[in-house]
Amino acid sequence: MNYSNVIEEREILSRSTYIGKRKTLRENMVLRKKLRRIDIGPYITVYFENKDTIIHQINEMVYIENGGKEQVKEEIAAYKSLVPNGKELVATVMVEIDTPIKRAEFLGKMGGFEEKIGIMIDNIKIEGKAELDGDRTTADGKASSVQFVHFEFNDENINNIKKNKDKISLCINHHNYKHSTLLNTSTIEELIKDFII
Repeated sequence: MNYSNVIEEREILSRSTYIGKRKTLRENMVLRKKLRRIDIGPYITVYFENKDTIIHQINEMVYIENGGKEQVKEEIAAYKSLVPNGKELVATVMVEIDTPIKRAEFLGKMGGFEEKIGIMIDNIKIEGKAELDGDRTTADGKASSVQFVHFEFNDENINNIKKNKDKISLCINHHNYKHSTLLNTSTIEELIKDFII
């Protein structure tokens, strides 16, 4: 299979082309993203990214900001680490609390939660690894509201996820936030497409 997780400039539509296709592309992406979105507890949402979601994001950014070819290069560089390598799942993790005071209070006690996220396949846990693009938790223990987490799989893990589609959950085991969500099989079938073996 000729899969590459590298986004090429030619894969990003010109702004004029994207304008003509935007409605349909957005509608299709909404359906896919719905399958790739998982709530863990009341305040944290996980969005699993892949090459398609990132290309869509770049197309949207270029459409909105109209920065031309230079912007395309910058966006590709900024987002490249969020495209799975064929043996991983990559997630944007967001704390979603509308009230600023309540959000700040919550983040103030959630330091390090990005290192406490895991995928359970039956009884096997794949620990998430936070993206090393900067400190996502401050020295005083305050977490960022946006985190990027990688889940690395080996061939055995990938085969297990395919065989146990009804026994896969996403969990956070932080001392101030312990929640788990069982993934539905349609979400698993969507995420399996990210694996290349």
